[in-house]
Amino acid sequence: MALTDIWFLLIAVLWTGYLVLEGFDFGVGMLLPIVGRDAIDRKVTLRTIGPVWDGNEVWLLVAGGATFAAFPFWYATLFSGFYLALLIILVALILRGIALEYRGKIDDATWHRRWDLVIVGGSAVPALLWGVALANIVRGVPMGADHEFAGSFFTLLNPYALLGGLTTLLLFALHGAVFLALKTHGDVHDRALKVVPPLGIASVVAAAGFLGWTQTLDGSWITWALAVAAALCLIGGLIASRLGREGWAFLGTAATIALASATLFTTLYPNVLPSTTDPAFSLTTLNAASTPYTLKIMTWVAVIFTPLVVLYQGYTYWVFRARLGRTDFPTPVQKVAS
Repeated sequence: MALTDIWFLLIAVLWTGYLVLEGFDFGVGMLLPIVGRDAIDRKVTLRTIGPVWDGNEVWLLVAGGATFAAFPFWYATLFSGFYLALLIILVALILRGIALEYRGKIDDATWHRRWDLVIVGGSAVPALLWGVALANIVRGVPMGADHEFAGSFFTLLNPYALLGGLTTLLLFALHGAVFLALKTHGDVHDRALKVVPPLGIASVVAAAGFLGWTQTLDGSWITWALAVAAALCLIGGLIASRLGREGWAFLGTAATIALASATLFTTLYPNVLPSTTDPAFSLTTLNAASTPYTLKIMTWVAVIFTPLVVLYQGYTYWVFRARLGRTDFPTPVQKVAS
């Protein structure tokens, strides 16, 4: 394999890792008002992602940095053409991070309620728009010989991309519900399990439609196999949840997102951003890549540091593996005036 192919594969892995890990973060945030009926339940819900959510976002930073360094022309066209959509995602992520950090600074119901709304919105907006962005990357955008994006923000809001956004929104919500069932006990656990079946059915319909549509763009036997595997993992995860096997259910939804991402990137290759104006104007792994010397240096850096990052994050998940419930957050004793 050429270094350009290796770096396309590595970037695909980084984006897949981000979607799987940040996916359940988004899902937990979106489900906060559904599974958290009172202050203690909401505290339990948010504490499940408290130790890991910021570490999960590291995958996004590394994926963006790797894209910039390995394929600068892809990065330039992508971030100029998708500027408004990516800006909205960035603002939502910033507000969500602020809300997660500042919500507990003041013990006041109104303060908590306002930040809870920010958490819900800051989770739902990226969950939707990442799907829209990925779908447009696979489908292609209007682009001339100069590789400049020739559309507008509304060009990105085509039916295929909107279906992609709906698919990621539902899959992440389902992923979050299964994660909560795995990480909690008591009321939050029971409410999370109740939303799994309806979210599962909606996710199956949306994902089947989106991945089926993707195959009509540039499908092959490999992408068909990946899409079918994703569907089987999703169904298997729902069955496992029904049987009370939360660990296997979470593995099923995680594998579904990973395989769906693999389907998209395999469909995209060897392009990195197709042109709907003329296929000859498309950006590929060859004409969008950095110099061989740059890719060689990056490869050595990745070989050394990537395993360290993965090991550290895996250790974090291991340390905070215990289930949480209301008994872990007792209600403060109210002082009675004499």
